Amino acid sequence: MVSILAGLLVFAGFHTVRRARDAVLMLDALGLAVFAVAGSLKALAFNADPLAAILLGMLTAIGGGMLRDLLVVEVPTVLRAELYAVAALAGAAVVVGGQLLGLPTGPVAVAGGALCFALRAIAIRRGWRLPVSPAAGRAE
Repeated sequence: MVSILAGLLVFAGFHTVRRARDAVLMLDALGLAVFAVAGSLKALAFNADPLAAILLGMLTAIGGGMLRDLLVVEVPTVLRAELYAVAALAGAAVVVGGQLLGLPTGPVAVAGGALCFALRAIAIRRGWRLPVSPAAGRAE
């Protein structure tokens, strides 16, 4: 019900949302961080291998954004050169690393989420992008 209401509100106030692009991107970065942490913690709770937990945390985080982009007929952010999946991967790695070291879950989760959010937020503000191959733009 909440998703339907949010969708209707955005549909009705599309021009307002478009003007609030930076705020929306920051909320997306926050969601990315939350789901990277939650996904990796859930994977660890089910006794996943550390590498699998990191990858599942990243996948959990980028999945929602991919679905959103597909629904609005855009190329998913993760498939562009933006710093998106790398931020989620870093946050999940901090969480898994902290758990392996036996550190308390709360502070480790906050640190992983903060790293993920900070990387994505700085990338948005400064226009950071991942390097691409020079051949990526040429047709074969």
